[in-house]
Amino acid sequence: MTGGLAVASGQKPKVVRGSRRREEADARRGAPPPPHVGGYGASEVTSMTDLACPDVGDGAGLRHLRKFAADVAQCMKCGFCSYFCPVYREERDEKSLARGKNQLIRFLLKGEQELTGGFYEAIDNCLLCKTCVQYCPAKTRIDHAIIAARGDYAAERGLPWSKSLVFRHVLSKRWLFGWALRVGSWFQFLLPRGEGKFRHLPQFLTALGAGRAVPEIAPKFLQDSLPERSPAVGERRYRVGYFSGCATEYMFPETGRRIVDILTALGCEVVFSRDQACCGAPVFFSGDLETSRKLARQNLEAFEGCDYIVTGCATCGSGLSDYPVYLSESPEEKARFEAFAAKVRDFNAFVIDVLTAEPERFQLEPRFRGKTVTWHDPCHLTRHQGVASQPRKILNALEGLRFIEMPDADRCCGLGGSYSITHHDTSKKIADHKVAGFEASGADALVTACPGCVIQLRDALSRHGNGAEVVHIGELFQVRSSNFKAQGDASAPVGHLAG
Repeated sequence: MTGGLAVASGQKPKVVRGSRRREEADARRGAPPPPHVGGYGASEVTSMTDLACPDVGDGAGLRHLRKFAADVAQCMKCGFCSYFCPVYREERDEKSLARGKNQLIRFLLKGEQELTGGFYEAIDNCLLCKTCVQYCPAKTRIDHAIIAARGDYAAERGLPWSKSLVFRHVLSKRWLFGWALRVGSWFQFLLPRGEGKFRHLPQFLTALGAGRAVPEIAPKFLQDSLPERSPAVGERRYRVGYFSGCATEYMFPETGRRIVDILTALGCEVVFSRDQACCGAPVFFSGDLETSRKLARQNLEAFEGCDYIVTGCATCGSGLSDYPVYLSESPEEKARFEAFAAKVRDFNAFVIDVLTAEPERFQLEPRFRGKTVTWHDPCHLTRHQGVASQPRKILNALEGLRFIEMPDADRCCGLGGSYSITHHDTSKKIADHKVAGFEASGADALVTACPGCVIQLRDALSRHGNGAEVVHIGELFQVRSSNFKAQGDASAPVGHLAG
């Protein structure tokens, strides 16, 4: 096997030489990577045949991966991703890089690599942040190949027992998941309290990241305080299904209530279906496509008849939109998934692009008046869904709030779902860069649109002794009545929290 990437060989792959500062400066100038980066030089690409869709040899049974063989072939092995991959920038290991993973997958498709534990370790060491896709000159969709490869590994070798237990027996049964968390909430007083509604894991829980700040389980879940249907204020414009996501449902229900208030105030009837399941993103990102498919089908039924499905969780929005990419088993099912995905909207994009809300109706929450905030772009929002300008329009429209940009606002925070547990040390190092960017901005609070990012960033700031607040954008504002000018009342928000 060529390239020094055989995961069973124990060979140490080459690393980038030279200072990181020089590499980043070269990347900003658009200079190509040095030919020795990671051991793949341009001379290895001898013809277009080398870049052609790889033949499927002994790997003919790889039914998920074969769908994306053309994506695997797209990679030119130039190594430009080495300048941007957050994992590679910390580990300097070729197998941490998109190019290295892509090469392993090529070998797998050709029958030159087996689905070994070492192979899984390599493809599991990825945040799926799509930073490599964003900057790839060939626009290689390595994220497609990695998820498919994880799917084939899970189908043949099975998932780690912990993930299998959570995905197939807990997360797939929402009532059981809620019950387990409610029981767990009875004992969370044993954990040391941190800032706000966060606590710290004790040292004996090293497998989950000892000392990390985790949110408290809410005393009342969102479904306990939000009706299944909330009528529109005034004339109904749309019937919107609200997809809460697990973190909002069980840990940040106040975020969900505020989002629904904003939607109803802007003329939407909101359906909060009790039949909705997990979005499935953590499940199929890990390779359990079978369980994910069941969750997807359940969500399609839960939101039947809605004009749009809106979520305030970037990861959920990305996961729901990806159903037709990874989960369809027939052309008919793919068409159903595509129709569903076409209705999915991020909360920020829906307010700005679909509802075209009048900015003067946005009313800043009093506790943020006079404060300066900055914005973190969740990977699953900006790179996965293309939403970046919309939340900034909201922030700039809030009278009494000062919004400034932080350095590298779209740099990954290192969460990656379960990645922050399975690769905790690397995840922390990646998050440290976000802390540096936030502190350089001089802002009082950090705003984002993903509950997972809120958790990761709150933990990172806590580790650095920074007590700044990390808040979901939905908690920053309410919406005034549409005729507030005529009423002469600039402080009349509507909805469940208006009183």
